[in-house]
Amino acid sequence: MARSSSRKQSPQPLSQLRIIGGQWRGRKLQFAQVEGLRPTGDRLRETLFNWLQFYLPGAHCLDLFAGSGALGLEALSRGAASVDFIELNPQAARTLKQQLQLLEATDGQVHNCRATDFLSDAGKPYDIVFVDPPFADDLWQESLSALAGQLSQGALIYIETPRNTLLSTPPSWSPIKEKRAGQVCMRLYSNSPTHSAEY
Repeated sequence: MARSSSRKQSPQPLSQLRIIGGQWRGRKLQFAQVEGLRPTGDRLRETLFNWLQFYLPGAHCLDLFAGSGALGLEALSRGAASVDFIELNPQAARTLKQQLQLLEATDGQVHNCRATDFLSDAGKPYDIVFVDPPFADDLWQESLSALAGQLSQGALIYIETPRNTLLSTPPSWSPIKEKRAGQVCMRLYSNSPTHSAEY
């Protein structure tokens, strides 16, 4: 039986994530439960931000498929100068804006749009970029191609994929870190062909 059109739709429930380091360490924040949204787990985030700890202070960051905002919020907590959060889902974007307001984080800006649309008109270079799209959508190559021209010299690019995903990266990028954890592969690249790998 079809539901009455006059019945109000219940809002999607919210889940929680915990910031694990920096000025907001231990703060619990909410995020929208929407299809494909898969926050990077605490252990993976701890590994990633150990990799990034010396590069974050003062960095301009881009959280390209923000979702819960876990990566960008962690970056702000640990001293990033700014983070642009790109999120296509309106509810997820709205919830992320609310969390930034709760934190009084004026250096975080949420953009409710497609990642490639934002990159086509970003107009500024980024020092650190997080690329962690919904796994089912297979958006990695499209996103990496669109990043051309939006990176500072020596910028760091973090990419999270299913364990055995193959990537083709620009010739100016050097792989510097890689780790597999369960069914996830974490990769960190530098926008510098002379950067040495540290697997």
